[in-house]
Parts: sequence; C-alpha cells; structure tokens
Amino acid sequence: MENNEIQNEDLNFNNRVPLEDLKNAVGEIKKELSKVIIGQENFIELLIVSLLVDGHVLIEGVPGIAKTITAKLFAKTLKTDFSRIQFTPDLMPSDILGTSIFNIKTSEFEYKKGPIFSNIILIDEINRAPAKTQAAMFETMEERQVTMDGTTYKMKAPFMVLATQNPIDQEGTYALPEAQLDRFLFKIKVEYPSLDEEILIIKTHHERKGTVVKEMINGVLTPEKLAGFKANIQEVIVEEKIIRYIAEIISKTRNHPHLYLGGSPRASIATLNAAKAFAAINGRDFVTPEDIKKALVPILNHRVILTPEREMEGMTTESVIQMITESVEIPR
Repeated sequence: MENNEIQNEDLNFNNRVPLEDLKNAVGEIKKELSKVIIGQENFIELLIVSLLVDGHVLIEGVPGIAKTITAKLFAKTLKTDFSRIQFTPDLMPSDILGTSIFNIKTSEFEYKKGPIFSNIILIDEINRAPAKTQAAMFETMEERQVTMDGTTYKMKAPFMVLATQNPIDQEGTYALPEAQLDRFLFKIKVEYPSLDEEILIIKTHHERKGTVVKEMINGVLTPEKLAGFKANIQEVIVEEKIIRYIAEIISKTRNHPHLYLGGSPRASIATLNAAKAFAAINGRDFVTPEDIKKALVPILNHRVILTPEREMEGMTTESVIQMITESVEIPR
C-alpha cells in the first residue's frame, strides 16, 4: 500500500503541466451529455478534443442517429453563443457571412453580420449548398475572420464549426471540395447504436415523458477556462521519436499504391495537436504512440482518397490507414 502511494506521489510530482482541472472538466461535459445521449462515447470524445485544439468537425452518418442533437447539446455544455445554419441548394454566401445594407439616415453602407458570427456553429447538411457558398466558408474556417468590403472582422474565441452530412441521400447534394475537407480536423463517422444501447434509448425516451432535452443540459465550461486548458495542451511534451512516427505514417500515405491522394503537412500537424489533447484529457503531459493511433483515422479518412480500382473493390480508407499504421515501427 505504501509503495503504491509513493508511486502515485512520484507520478503527480513528475506531471509538469497542471491537467487535473482539464480532466475534471472533460468528465463534467461527458456527464452532462450522458443525461440524454446513450453510447457515442468516441463521438463525444472527438468533439471535446477538437474543441481543445481549435478544430472543426465533419459529422457523417445516416439520418436519425443523433448527429444534430449531440452537436447541439455539446454546444449547450459550453457557456458560449450557438448558431445553427441549415444548408440548402439556394443558400447564398451573404446568408452566412452577412451583407452590407444602405442606411438612409447616415447615407452609408452598414455591415450586418450573418449567423456565422457566433462561437459554436452547427451547419446541418453541409453538402446541400453549392460551391460558391462552400467557398465562402474557407477564410472563416481557416483564419477565423470574415473580409467584407475591404474590412476584416475577427471571430470571437472559441470558434468551432460542427457540420453534418448524410452519406446515403445524394439527390440534391454537392461533393465538398478537397480544400474545404482539409480544413476539418476530424471526420467522424457515426454508426448505429448496438441492440442494448437501442433498448436504453427507447427506455430513457419513455421515462423522460416529454421533457425538453435541451433544458436537461447545463453549461459547465466558460471561454476563459477553455483558453487556459488550450494553453496547457500546448505544453504537453512530444519526443523527437513521436514526431518522426507521425511524419513516417503521413509520408507513407503519399506513395501508397492503394491511395490516389495522401495526407498533407496539415494532416501531420492535426495529428500532433489531437494526440496532445488525447494525452491531456487522460491526465498525461506526454504523448504516446497510442495517442497518435487514436487520432489517425478521424484525421485521415477525409483527407486521403482511394484509387478508383480499390474503391470498386469495396476497400475503405480506414482499412488502408490501418494497413499503413501497422507497417510503421512503433517508437520505444
């Protein structure tokens, strides 16, 4: 017993970055969401990691599996502003970014900000808007600003885009440009619940007796605390051999026979940032190869493209990413 206590004390002493508050806050967010959301632990953890490293998330799944409600309730756990934009084929860039309106009293044009000016933005069915509307999001997602009539307007922190898309219904949809896909940190594929989870979903819905689920969720994280947590994550230690491990995996995606397009340096940096966040929320101030492996599939599955031959054979990007990961020696 005494030996265990000594080991725990040494572990705490060696933790050079204060991560206890961050770990507790992540636990609070998960606890709030578990009041309504059954299962989807991986989905929720990836949303939290993305928030902590200033990333945007693309959420893909069939209708009715709680993509939108999870994103909305996740935003509710943060004490910030929230905006929802429904993408449609007739949506114009000005419907998102805002527009200049002539003010008769001052005889000048005034910029009226659009719904993108918020903290957490939920874009429903992002692939239903045409290319010019998608292009309007590039500057906002990458540089967190909007330039209108020569004036630049900065977005308030935190700024995070959560976008949903349905992979099955392709009628009236537009494929997202690769340049836009690359701006999403993660692409999360949400699956159907298991049988036990489905039974629990039905049971809890019955027991709620019409209670509005949004009112069940409390805000647990302020922008100020979030900024502090982000600073802590930047201090997480990454050894040289871990950096090389990331570089070797991403480099192999660029010349793999099964892939037409590999990961960019942005994918390497995204993997590093996500791995640091995974380490931090688990109470560690150093990155391990397991953190890298956990980040790779959601980071790469929308950045790499299969060759037409492999796609016709039914191969998936996930299986190729797994293949590449297993071919690279794990640093010791």
